[in-house]
Amino acid sequence: MAPNRKLVKHIRVSAKLVCKTGLHIGGTEAGMGIGSAEGPVIKDAKGVPYIPGSSLKGKMRSMLEYKHKRGEDGNPCGCGLDLNTCPVCTIFGPHKNVRHQLGPTRIIVRDASLSEKSLKDWEAARSEGKDFTATKTETMIDRNTGMAYRGSLRTQERVNAGTEFQLSITLRIFEGDDEARITGLVKEGIDLINKDYLGGSGTRGYGWVEVKDIEVKDI
Repeated sequence: MAPNRKLVKHIRVSAKLVCKTGLHIGGTEAGMGIGSAEGPVIKDAKGVPYIPGSSLKGKMRSMLEYKHKRGEDGNPCGCGLDLNTCPVCTIFGPHKNVRHQLGPTRIIVRDASLSEKSLKDWEAARSEGKDFTATKTETMIDRNTGMAYRGSLRTQERVNAGTEFQLSITLRIFEGDDEARITGLVKEGIDLINKDYLGGSGTRGYGWVEVKDIEVKDI
C-alpha cells in the first residue's frame, strides 16, 4: 500500500482545443431517428457535443507511453516505478493493481465542453433547425474491381472543423513531487496530441486538433 502523502497544492492547466478536421468520439446509438448517422458523436443530456475527459486522458497517456517506451505489447504501463524511471505511472497511475509507493494519481482530466463561441453556434443552429454536426458517408472499395464491398457503406457523425472546446486539467502536487517535471510532461502529452489525432479514424483524416492558449496556474 502506498504511504499517505501531504497534498501541497493543485495546479490547473487550461487551454482551448480547436478541431482542424472533423472529430468523431462515439456516443450511444439509442434513440436514433430515420436517416441518422450509424455512428453518432457523444453528447450531453441537452444534445451538446463534448469531449470526455477519459478520451483526452487515455490519448495523452498512450502517446507518452509511445514516446518514453513504457508498457508492453501495446498494453498500458503498470510498472509502478517512480517518476525518474517511468514518466507515466506517477502521473496517470499504474494500469495494473500492483504494490507501489507512488501515492495518488496526479492528473484529473475534466470533460471538455464547447467554448462560449461554439456554444452560441450550437444554439443558433438548433434555433434555426439546422445540424451543428456533419455526417460523413464512407465505404470500402475492392481494389480488383473498383466496386464497393456489399454492406460496407456506413455513416459517421463528426463535430465540424473549427469547433472549439475548453480543456481543463487539474494536477495534484504532493510533498516530494517534481512539480516542474510533472507539469512539463503534461504539456508534452498535449503537444503529442497536436501532432497525432484525437478520437476515432484518425488515420483516415479525422481528429486533427490543435490545443492552444495553454495557461498554467495554481488554484
